[in-house]
Amino acid sequence: MSMKLPILTAATLVAVFAELLPAADPQLLNLVMPDAKVLAGVNVDQAKTSPLGQYLLTQAQTQDQHLQQIVTLTGFDPTRDIHELLFASTGAPGGPNGLALARGTFDAARIQALAQTAGATSEVYKDITILEDPKQTHGAAFLDGKLAVAGDIASVKGAIDRQTLAAPLPAAVIVQVNQWSSTEDAWVVVTVPPSSLHPPAGVPGAPAGAPAAMQNALQSIQQSAGGVKFGTQIVVTGQAQTDTAANATSLAGVGQFLVSLAQMQAQQKNPQLAAVLPSLTVTASGNSVNVSLSVPETVVEQAVKAGPKAAPQSIQRGTRRRL
Repeated sequence: MSMKLPILTAATLVAVFAELLPAADPQLLNLVMPDAKVLAGVNVDQAKTSPLGQYLLTQAQTQDQHLQQIVTLTGFDPTRDIHELLFASTGAPGGPNGLALARGTFDAARIQALAQTAGATSEVYKDITILEDPKQTHGAAFLDGKLAVAGDIASVKGAIDRQTLAAPLPAAVIVQVNQWSSTEDAWVVVTVPPSSLHPPAGVPGAPAGAPAAMQNALQSIQQSAGGVKFGTQIVVTGQAQTDTAANATSLAGVGQFLVSLAQMQAQQKNPQLAAVLPSLTVTASGNSVNVSLSVPETVVEQAVKAGPKAAPQSIQRGTRRRL
């Protein structure tokens, strides 16, 4: 067995949880830091039964050699053994701010033994073994055979503490999480203005040189949420709450303009995208801006098969500039 295999490191466990990057399990929510500003989840069991989920599972199981290596060495198959995922972040720059939590089936003893054999760093905190990366900045822990948590060390320890010392999220946040997680297969809730968050590296904000109207409209957002429902039609839904009804109308107007612009460009360069965009709607209602998009599952599957090379070169260039 190679001592250099990355699959036995805590950092890889974090990546596995994030990629399966996600209804919210109360037991997972209880482990989240009470000052979390961004929460996202995936009902993996529900998503796996959808046509797209079945396609992605087949691709992973037949073509991902790295996944097969994980299964062989640890007995852990993320396509089979993960049931639900929850991600939480305070959105603060620097310091402890992120957790990835999973409910599933884990052979913790076997995974820990293999990790330690391969030279992984670990520490025991309140009778829980935390597997850590070489710099001891991030780690992963199995709270029992059904729950796992990963993130920066301070956040992982905080989650371990909350097993016995409750520190619940605000009631209003729990209401939002329950609303979105009970209707969507994958969802995200942001409880603060986007401008107050420190986004991860590579996540773009407002485009450089964007018109003042667009910048002002985006700054009026107080909180937002969204979700995806998988099926023969993949339905994406989003909602932003602004500070005033007037700003909601302005933000919806900006969104409608961008949709119209995208439709004109797609008609010339991307007929497949042009066929989908008419289902994209942006409307204002009071202080809320509502967004909806419905895409046939077959279209998404074709895009996955084509890979990033199929994206228009202008989009690829724009992405590279932002990263």
